[in-house]
Amino acid sequence: MDILQQLRQIANERELPMEELVTELETALAVAYKKYKGVQGEIILRLDNSVPSGAVIEKEVVGEVLEPSMQVSIAVAKKYKEDAQIGDFLPLEVDPNTFGRIAAQTFKQVLQQKFREAELRKLHDQFSDMVGEVMSGIVMRREEGNVLLQVNRLEVVLPKREQVGTDDYRPQERMRVLVLKIEEDRRGFQVIGSRSHPNLLRKLLEQEVPEIAEGVVEISAIAREPGQRSKIAVISHDERIDAVGACVGQRGSRIQVLMDELRPEKIDVVPFSEDTKTFIINALSPAKVNSIRLNEEEKSAYVVVPDNQLSLAIGRGGQNVRLAARLTEWKIDIRSEEQANQEKATARAEGGTN
Repeated sequence: MDILQQLRQIANERELPMEELVTELETALAVAYKKYKGVQGEIILRLDNSVPSGAVIEKEVVGEVLEPSMQVSIAVAKKYKEDAQIGDFLPLEVDPNTFGRIAAQTFKQVLQQKFREAELRKLHDQFSDMVGEVMSGIVMRREEGNVLLQVNRLEVVLPKREQVGTDDYRPQERMRVLVLKIEEDRRGFQVIGSRSHPNLLRKLLEQEVPEIAEGVVEISAIAREPGQRSKIAVISHDERIDAVGACVGQRGSRIQVLMDELRPEKIDVVPFSEDTKTFIINALSPAKVNSIRLNEEEKSAYVVVPDNQLSLAIGRGGQNVRLAARLTEWKIDIRSEEQANQEKATARAEGGTN
């Protein structure tokens, strides 16, 4: 089997462009040749199936040969090419099998590195198009605080900052991750994934809800506390389609798929509204709201809820109101009816005193 046939086989096995492998092999052969001859400088060594060895080196035609490994005399050159002139470069056969053991080791190391670089470039090009998309992978292991997943033939890194504390990351567990970015490192590059980014939830919704993928239903905003709770605001561009219903699905089937993927994260889907008061009221769901007063200048809302709804409106550890504030991008102050009445009474009393 000749060199080019072997290359074609490697190209097919590794799914790499044949032209790229030829270039890499020629580079590796040139490095090995210089190692064998102990010379410096640039040389041109090409694969050539027209000669038995499968390779040729371009030697400069000179009047006096000072470096035989890179030069050929005009007298010898004319034996190969009658009209050869000084300054020409003449392709002469070279046999890689004669390069010696050290050169062969050098060739092998360089070629392996070149193949690795070619594969990395291919994977880089492939995954550059996947940045911002969701991919399914298998948890392989933990390493220095990172979680490593196998996605197709590539290793995806979940740094600690992109992990979710409630995820187990058990080996061989399958999970979906957001391809966040590609970072250069000493080995070439790393594909950085995320389980905590809000866009993971956005992309999962697009996958599970056809109306979103088709643009009929739009995700207006997302607020997420990974592994705990999220709020999603949606709007329908077709009055016949209920945006919240489309996302939740029959008997909660669609939203349940997302909660199973992000377990134990709870997901609230609320309708978006151009009217700020309505949007804030929706965002505070499932709590009921009695009244709301806006301060446009400070972009803050004073919200009054029934006495028995205060803890629900605030949520455990303030989570419900915190997520509602992030979703609407308004500061939200919540009071119960009793608290609001006490504040009014205090204000009247202070006003009367003054």
